[in-house]
Amino acid sequence: MPPYATVPEADLTLRDQLALDRTVLANERTLLAYLRTALALVAGGLTLLHFVDAAWAAVIGGAALPLSVVVGAYGAWRFTRTRRRLRAIGAS
Repeated sequence: MPPYATVPEADLTLRDQLALDRTVLANERTLLAYLRTALALVAGGLTLLHFVDAAWAAVIGGAALPLSVVVGAYGAWRFTRTRRRLRAIGAS
């Protein structure tokens, strides 16, 4: 038996609202993870380009910078899409 089985039917809307709130917070944490990854790619790419004098470092560092833009943009797009979907079903 689930723990909410003893809750009256009228109070289940609170449970649903709390689930939506948790989902909104999870969406924000996911955006921050994407941005943190993008920032790490920028830092790593710039470090390789600046401090390592090897051809492989220039290739990897040069690839990390545009990849960071892609990761950040994808994270922002995914956050916005999920936020719109959540607002459509009643989350604030």
